[in-house]
Amino acid sequence: MSDAVAVRFRNVFRALYAAIALIVFAGDQATKVMVKGSVPEHTVIPIIPHFLNLTHTKNAGVAFGLFSDAPAPWKTGVLIVISVVLLVAVAGIVVKTRRLNWESGVGLAMILGGALSNLVDRVRTGRVVDFVDIYFRSYHWPTFNLADSAIVVGAIFLILQLIFSESDSHATSFG
Repeated sequence: MSDAVAVRFRNVFRALYAAIALIVFAGDQATKVMVKGSVPEHTVIPIIPHFLNLTHTKNAGVAFGLFSDAPAPWKTGVLIVISVVLLVAVAGIVVKTRRLNWESGVGLAMILGGALSNLVDRVRTGRVVDFVDIYFRSYHWPTFNLADSAIVVGAIFLILQLIFSESDSHATSFG
């Protein structure tokens, strides 16, 4: 493949990755607005009995409520700084990598969109709206949102790409 075609191909995939990040960001922001506007905080609405509830909560910690109970007054500032550094690192990887496997590109795009959406909430209000409550009997997974889901799925894409990637130079890559 000629260099010009390779660059054009890479740019098409990078635009696709940017679109995925934007869709995750917009979808997460939209679902949070819907929940804030229609579900009073701490209200539990059963969706699938004995498995899934819609529950409006606010999380001052990180994904899945980690560190939400930490009383440190500087916690939000530290989480914002860490989020910005990680977002810049992820964006830098996407921009600088000449040959990015599609699994890595999609995974990084999902992480970027989810992390950016949660960062916007954290900067705006110091908290993130969570609303998905999955449970089995008395065990409840920590409440989460679409951004958290995208970050986890993106990380799974990256892990699977690492596990199943070929060690030789014949691995399929785009972008």
